[in-house]
Amino acid sequence: MEPRENTGVPFGLVLGGGSLLNQVGRELRTTVDALLAPFDLTAQQAAVLLHASRQETSPNRLAAEVGTDTAGMTRLLDRLEAKGLLARRPHPGDRRSVVVEVTPEGRALAPRLAPVFGTASARLLSGFSEEEVLQVTGLLRRMLDNLTGRGRS
Repeated sequence: MEPRENTGVPFGLVLGGGSLLNQVGRELRTTVDALLAPFDLTAQQAAVLLHASRQETSPNRLAAEVGTDTAGMTRLLDRLEAKGLLARRPHPGDRRSVVVEVTPEGRALAPRLAPVFGTASARLLSGFSEEEVLQVTGLLRRMLDNLTGRGRS
């Protein structure tokens, strides 16, 4: 299978780069999950709780922010609701919609979660200079734009 656009990069290197990105992502999720274990949360659950604690929101908006589908978001919300960290209530202006609210217990926990993501990021980028971090971030953003179509005019 040939790449759709000729990048000038050997095909084997392109495949290896994608595999390496996948491996880094998997290891980062494993690291974050391990750091969140004392809170009895996964990385996705913590991300949902953090996003929901910033503003009143909907399951659809949270799904887009966390990068999951409707069924996955429903499972995440069910688990967080069972843990007493958030609740769903009917939207006051739209009977077909719900609003996700963080409970007092969730609000108390949320500030302790953000540093976990920072710790994992610091571990990931340990030994990189500021210039290298900016370069890697820029390259990853371009890759994401390439895949999502945002980089095309």
